[in-house]
Amino acid sequence: MSNYEPTLLILAAGMGSRYGGLKQMDELGPNGESIIDYSVFDAIRAGFGKVVFVIRPSFADAFKERFESRLKGKIETEYVFQELENIPSEFSIPEGREKPWGTGHAMLMAKEVINEPFAIINADDFYGHEAYKSAVDFINNNPKENEYAMIGYALKNTLSEHGTVSRGVCETDSNGYLQEVTERTKIGWEDGKVFFYEGDSKTELTGNEPVSMNFWIFKPAFFGELEKGFNKFLAEKGQEMKSEYYFNVKADELIKAGEASTKVIDTDAKWFGVTYQEDKPIVEESLNKLIEKGEYPAKLW
Repeated sequence: MSNYEPTLLILAAGMGSRYGGLKQMDELGPNGESIIDYSVFDAIRAGFGKVVFVIRPSFADAFKERFESRLKGKIETEYVFQELENIPSEFSIPEGREKPWGTGHAMLMAKEVINEPFAIINADDFYGHEAYKSAVDFINNNPKENEYAMIGYALKNTLSEHGTVSRGVCETDSNGYLQEVTERTKIGWEDGKVFFYEGDSKTELTGNEPVSMNFWIFKPAFFGELEKGFNKFLAEKGQEMKSEYYFNVKADELIKAGEASTKVIDTDAKWFGVTYQEDKPIVEESLNKLIEKGEYPAKLW
């Protein structure tokens, strides 16, 4: 058994176009806390030693001003920047492209500052304290470089009361290792049951299926695999205006090739996040309930 102080990598470079602003800094807790505050709070108490933020240069000053004073002395922090231009010199950017290259590209920005096992999350998703504890337990008990993990949320705990959602539904083997992720669109509640819709057909699900909400655990050697994959992606799709490179797709490739394995760690926690402004009051209410239950202090810092 090995003991590390792992790193938490937070993807916070999104511009919040659907939300109408920088949701990663929006105040949702009773004392102006953002979802990131809760994520870092949970990471610290679970045993993470460092947090790395992937951000954009355009809001770097405002972002640092908000978080540096809160986190100083509590956890080591690093900032890396995801920019469209940050690609190997042998490749070119198609004229007119504005958005960077997806989560795999964002993750690669942290390659030089992470040398230990790490977890990666989205800035605008609330995962619950269990997930961070499970991540540290996995890291301490699974030292192999090519063994990864993913926190699997029960589908029913990730659905919206306000319409359908898309989710990556996971299939695992008898030992709980990931075999395949199937992207299902239009999943929702209907008369207390969970269905997904495909064309004109409707299929019932149990609601207990594990789904990926982009909380993964990797070892530092994964960066090398990700980099090779990114170069291949740029060679094949780099001239497309909206192509994106995803880290989970690269992980899936390695699993299917038998070069890596991913343990799905089941959790009963309820996931919630902010995509649209309409999500904000639901998140505020959910946080207040957790505070009332004593899971978080009313004032985090």
